[in-house]
Amino acid sequence: MKGLAELVMRGRLQALLVVVAGAGSLLFCWISAAVLALVTLRKGAGAGLWLFMWALLPAGTLVYLFGDSGPLALLAGTMVLALVLRNTINLPLAILSAVGVGVVTGLALLAFSGAYLEQMVVYFSEFLTSLEQQLSQGGQVVELVKPDAAQIAGMLGAGSATMAVLCLLLGRYWQAALYNVGGFGKEFKALYYPAGVTSVLVLAALALYGLGIEYRAWAMICVIPLMFAGLALLHARAEMRGRGTGWLAVFYVAWLIFDPVKLLVVLFAIADSWLNFRQRWSRGPGNELSRRDEHDDSDDRDN
Repeated sequence: MKGLAELVMRGRLQALLVVVAGAGSLLFCWISAAVLALVTLRKGAGAGLWLFMWALLPAGTLVYLFGDSGPLALLAGTMVLALVLRNTINLPLAILSAVGVGVVTGLALLAFSGAYLEQMVVYFSEFLTSLEQQLSQGGQVVELVKPDAAQIAGMLGAGSATMAVLCLLLGRYWQAALYNVGGFGKEFKALYYPAGVTSVLVLAALALYGLGIEYRAWAMICVIPLMFAGLALLHARAEMRGRGTGWLAVFYVAWLIFDPVKLLVVLFAIADSWLNFRQRWSRGPGNELSRRDEHDDSDDRDN
């Protein structure tokens, strides 16, 4: 992947070819979004917006022909986050902006993609009906809740916002790999939200969740920044404990499969906003002892 980043940064034509080729593909639009983030972060808003305008051609064609606005939403959302990060140099704020991206994406789908959402409703209904029949073969009747258009719009908004953050992080990783080796790891592991921001996100999520099942998908959008803050905290802890990548790989498999693990990550991020675990860990007995040893060594050298 670093080779692709090097290719993109060789010139405007190379970047244009990669962005346009990926933007017209349902499977590879994330590559285009990450390239947009890389170019925007490294060369500025003008260069990024120029590529984005060209990417609108294949992404818009996909919307016109098939009604699928997913690639377009991902490109636009990633572009917004990259512009925020470029102008503020503040990764927590850029990821926090994903909440707005998710909400706007969901509302735009409700306003302009009613036919597409209805198709998705039919698809989910048929799939869940078939699943109900299979689960009811043992004699016990099973009824599954079928999502409506509002729920699907919320799920798509949450998915698009999450993917936009991932594409932004990939672009930031590429930038560090090419121009500031090791910088991305330090920046990501320091990702943290103060108690005030966390409280607003949690209250908004709880309020949406309490409005009914049709709004629970929208509540997921509010916890996206906390999810990434929790993952950053996990990486920081793994580094402090000297855990290898194998341990992190096992965790991510569990995180993808089991929903309670996702909830636990969010809860750790909430607790971290109040307790600041990284600062507590750095003041731990082992770290304090090492600092004393370093201080004693420096005194001996001075003497």
